[in-house]
Amino acid sequence: MKPTLPLLCALLLLPAVAVADQKVTVPLDVGVGPAAFLFFGPVFDDQPIHTGLKLSVDAVLDKEWLRKNQRVIPNRYRKQARKVEEIRISPSIFIPDSFIISPKYRDTGMYGVTFKPLALGLPLSSSPVRFTVGAGLVLTYAYMFSDTLPDTHFLRPGVDVGADLEFQLSKSFLVSVGWESTFYVPQELGGLGLPDSVGDGIFHVGQAYLQFHFRFPYTTRM
Repeated sequence: MKPTLPLLCALLLLPAVAVADQKVTVPLDVGVGPAAFLFFGPVFDDQPIHTGLKLSVDAVLDKEWLRKNQRVIPNRYRKQARKVEEIRISPSIFIPDSFIISPKYRDTGMYGVTFKPLALGLPLSSSPVRFTVGAGLVLTYAYMFSDTLPDTHFLRPGVDVGADLEFQLSKSFLVSVGWESTFYVPQELGGLGLPDSVGDGIFHVGQAYLQFHFRFPYTTRM
């Protein structure tokens, strides 16, 4: 069963609905690994791949956790929560989603960061092999310096769609591979305005990644 929006909202607001100053231990999943960025258009023609890191931090509320911690779930949602396989919640919108760390090895270098303040994933299978499709809203800043292209401060919001395949090798160690395509408000090279045509600027960025996930218990007070 997939969680409904009211249940998701209730779980996101656990600190507000829980008994004051009680300890709760949640499984925290920290994932990090290499990423390859493809800035389609003139940047891709100049240099196809830029490197970086993919990062994720999620509280993993699985079926066992929801069963053992019913006291922190509002009464009217407890019956529904017992039917949920897993819910993942990021503890903060200020945790970066990815870093671009791409020194100039030919003509162009780039450094930047992407935040994903809102995301929704739909798991199509569960552990030990979990396949998820998802979408989210992102904000990216990147500084591009080049011998062949105009130096550019890229700053744009966007929407991403992607798929992730996760392998649970043990209870505390997982590996995932994935792809995300992000579509930004188009930006011209060398400025912050719109390009004359979409193909002349930065509009679509692809990201392939490999992540190593380390899962451990984290105790906090609500």
